[in-house]
Amino acid sequence: MGIVNIDDDLHDQLRKASAVSCRSINAQAAFWIRIGMLCEMSPTQSFNEIVAGELRAAGVVAQVAKAHPA
Repeated sequence: MGIVNIDDDLHDQLRKASAVSCRSINAQAAFWIRIGMLCEMSPTQSFNEIVAGELRAAGVVAQVAKAHPA
């Protein structure tokens, strides 16, 4: 494991995104790095297709949400 130096503005964006995603700043950075790498390796796939593939590979099964009556 090493240290990565990033711009202060990017670090601020990481901090904000990590709060929204309920991740640590390091986990958010790792997520962005991993997704960025996967996007470069699969340029014809959308972000959603890549994330869906990763979820399937991890064994996550999507459940169809049922609408609750108002």
